[in-house]
Amino acid sequence: MCRTLPETSLSERHEQWMAEYGRVYKNFAEKEIRFKIFKSNVEFIESFNVAGDRAYKLSINEFADQTNDEFRAFRNGYIRSQGLTTRKQTPFRYENVTSLPASIDWRQKGAVTPIKDQAQCGKQYGCEGGEMEDAFEFIIRNHGIASEAAYPYKGDDGTCNKSEEASHAAIITGYEVVPANNEQALHKAVANQPVSVSIDAGDYAFQFYSSGIFTGACGTDLDHGVTAVGYGSEDGTDYWLIKNSWGTRWGEEGYIRMQRNIKAKEGLCGIAMDSSYPTV
Repeated sequence: MCRTLPETSLSERHEQWMAEYGRVYKNFAEKEIRFKIFKSNVEFIESFNVAGDRAYKLSINEFADQTNDEFRAFRNGYIRSQGLTTRKQTPFRYENVTSLPASIDWRQKGAVTPIKDQAQCGKQYGCEGGEMEDAFEFIIRNHGIASEAAYPYKGDDGTCNKSEEASHAAIITGYEVVPANNEQALHKAVANQPVSVSIDAGDYAFQFYSSGIFTGACGTDLDHGVTAVGYGSEDGTDYWLIKNSWGTRWGEEGYIRMQRNIKAKEGLCGIAMDSSYPTV
């Protein structure tokens, strides 16, 4: 049963939260609506953490005044236009890899850029979402991609600046798709480089994830693109190290550890269903 928190205390916490995240509402009516959502979310988070029988924790974050429907609409922009059944078939260079390290963290090898905040946008269709393979196709056609410093991300729709677009900090020659529904194949790929993966990130617990190894109940309705930048084990539980794009105040400084090697062939939250990596 959910604990009912004192109204006065929650009102004060909402004011503090608004100040911390710079949230300003257009009028009192909107503030009342957002407070009710905030109250519901806080009570959910508190009840979840009090249970104490899970491998991860939740916390109040910048999404605390959003319903789960709003959160999914604004933050999860993965779109697969042709469906997984018609996904491109490519070679898989790591098929015959047999020697894999027990753990790896590509951040420690200088292969991971800083955490970004996508705001309400994601991937190649601007604020309408997209898919990773099409982003790779663009980089190939464009003969490279600009650095964040040269062409800063703004988080809103607009027209591409052709001169900035032509300033190339990195190039790729192609990409490969990891065999679907196969965590072992994904394991081989991530052992050799960071890999773009698609997940179902729409659950309430994902919205407020704070720390630990995420073992939550989630489906396979892929709605978000992230990057697997490593893997490891803790207290007998295997995990994927995932780089997200919701800023550094979400999760473990912008990252989430998700349970690895589960019984379902799709992997937790569908992580093994649709993944790919660039080649050079």
